[in-house]
Amino acid sequence: MNFIEGIKERARQNIKTIILPEASDLRIVKAAAMAIQEKYANIVLVGDEVSIKKMADENNLDISKARIINPLKSEKTEVYANKLYELRKEKGMTLENARVLVKDEVYFSMMMVKMNEADGLVSGAIHSTSDTLRPALQILKTAPGTKLVSAFFLMVVPDCEYGENGVFVFGDCGLNQNPTAEELVEIAHSSSKSFEQLVGKESKVAMLSYSTMGSAKSELTQKVIDATNMVKEKYPEMKVDGELQLDAAIVPSVGKSKAPQSEIAGNANTLIFPDLNAGNIGYKLTQRLGKAEAYGPLCQGIAKPVNDLSRGCSAEDVAGVIAITAVQSMN
Repeated sequence: MNFIEGIKERARQNIKTIILPEASDLRIVKAAAMAIQEKYANIVLVGDEVSIKKMADENNLDISKARIINPLKSEKTEVYANKLYELRKEKGMTLENARVLVKDEVYFSMMMVKMNEADGLVSGAIHSTSDTLRPALQILKTAPGTKLVSAFFLMVVPDCEYGENGVFVFGDCGLNQNPTAEELVEIAHSSSKSFEQLVGKESKVAMLSYSTMGSAKSELTQKVIDATNMVKEKYPEMKVDGELQLDAAIVPSVGKSKAPQSEIAGNANTLIFPDLNAGNIGYKLTQRLGKAEAYGPLCQGIAKPVNDLSRGCSAEDVAGVIAITAVQSMN
């Protein structure tokens, strides 16, 4: 059983309801049909029922067990508008504005999650990250004890002896552009928890740089050094080290040579990139050249599971993220 099949099997043990606000996109409808057929999530599709069913019929997709809701016609729209107004009135929200917003598929879907009518949400195939995360932060807000919302990719690299049999968490590859040392600490902590939740193994965190243990010195390396020291102090239970070059982080022979005193060097499975440039380039290189499955950007630090998608995602990618979101909903 490969990794994502294992995630689907876990999701089947406690079926959750996942809402998909982008049902006008064929990839989303295909993914919904997969999830229904494989029985690892209940699905809510948001959009125009006639056009969604027509799309499904034209592509021989069985979505008969999905619930389809049109925000423009739902009896819940006014209820959600009033709730959104209550949530945001201190920020200047008017009832009229709330009524307009909840007719938007993403806002409507986020309100369903807020009202416990769905367990998690997957969006981003046709919406930007900001259009997915803005309503999430306005409506669901951050999880208790979380200072920073960040994003990670779950990378599954075939025929790979590194990481956890080729499975890695890469963070932050989708949201925070140039995190401070303090923000890298929170990204590392959240990513470590995400790895352990989804992979079920102990996280070993590498704080990545172009330098290993002082082999180069600059403002760029110092940020990672400072972050490593802070994360060790703040979260002493974590297994973390840095600064480490990528090969020193994941290749045992290189780790032993470049950082012989480190228990993480050569064994890392959770990779923390110093900025979004490095993270985005890193995951796409791994995906395209290493033939890796890339699930994400998955979000961490929001009160309920909300996951973004790459706009270049396939239906199979979406189906995998639905399963991951269902597993995240179990906690």
